[in-house]
Amino acid sequence: MTDAIDMREPDESLKTVGHISYLLHTIVAVGAVLPGVQASVALLIVAFVIDLVKKDDAAGTWQQSHFRWRIRSVLWAGGLYLLTSPLWLLFLLPGWIAWGLVSIWFLYRVVRGWIRLNRNEPMPLG
Repeated sequence: MTDAIDMREPDESLKTVGHISYLLHTIVAVGAVLPGVQASVALLIVAFVIDLVKKDDAAGTWQQSHFRWRIRSVLWAGGLYLLTSPLWLLFLLPGWIAWGLVSIWFLYRVVRGWIRLNRNEPMPLG
């Protein structure tokens, strides 16, 4: 009886997970920045859950920083959206500006992370 042995390095499977997560984050981030192109928040939740489930597999590797980066990006963006949501109730323009800035910041973090993942570079702390 022959058992199939997975000869890929664990880093490659984690890197694939990272690409999928960054892709889902990018779809949501671009949708948040472009007017009229709203992606479902469900995509972001799926990416977030994937990162939470797989982060322990990356412990001790350079990819651990990417899981931490993506998780923190989602948590910070969510917190900033909640914090600025009362602006929508007061005036439309301040809410739109605040959410636009948060969305641009989130897109920046996603693109920066994905570029470094492609280069096999860890993310800096922060």
